[in-house]
Amino acid sequence: MPSRTRKIDDLIAVLEKTGAEPQRLEVLRRTQRFKRSWVDLAEVLVDVRRDESYTRWGYEDLYTYCQQELSLRKATVDKLTLSYNTLRKHAPQILERDNQSRMVPSYQAVDYFQRVAEPANDTQSGKRPLPKKVLDELRTAVFDEGQPVSELRKRFDPVVRPKSPAQQRLATLEQASRMAHKLAALLPDIDGLSETRVRKLEGALGKLREELEDLAAPLREEVGAARRKRPPRPAASR
Repeated sequence: MPSRTRKIDDLIAVLEKTGAEPQRLEVLRRTQRFKRSWVDLAEVLVDVRRDESYTRWGYEDLYTYCQQELSLRKATVDKLTLSYNTLRKHAPQILERDNQSRMVPSYQAVDYFQRVAEPANDTQSGKRPLPKKVLDELRTAVFDEGQPVSELRKRFDPVVRPKSPAQQRLATLEQASRMAHKLAALLPDIDGLSETRVRKLEGALGKLREELEDLAAPLREEVGAARRKRPPRPAASR
């Protein structure tokens, strides 16, 4: 089975020979450059969606076109286009063509900003707005510092997505279970411990993990039930 890159290379070659529309070829070329600059691809996908260009190319909707011709999943298409529109709204300077020294944040980081900042500013969502200081810090971290989404989650999730008491207790129990498992795996490699001692410790750690799981099970049910009760998130505008 050919790789996605090879598939797109071959398709570009065929379409160039058959005189395909310049826009269609440009979308494919930007897909190839996707890893270097997601902004260029997102920009042209927004244009294709707006113009419904995919219908001229034999596709019934944008997602089918992106999946079959560009090997892009629906979730990726949504993140790209939403993140591009977020950049256009909150950091248009990044999109300026003459800004050669621009620092482009990852689309995952921009998507995180959109999910955190936009609902918080929606007075109909029922959520309390983020403190201005937190929102400004998040904006700086994403658009000026270019922090990866992993760092953003560590820094801002405790503020923007605080855990309930049940979630906090569950997280502690699960962390303790993981640590017990890791310790049990290390015991045979520790010099000076007899096989008998290692077996006893492994047994004790195994029982500890069972007790931790017994404590975690009802909390897991409580957390799951709370999630199921949450109202569905309104679809984001595109």
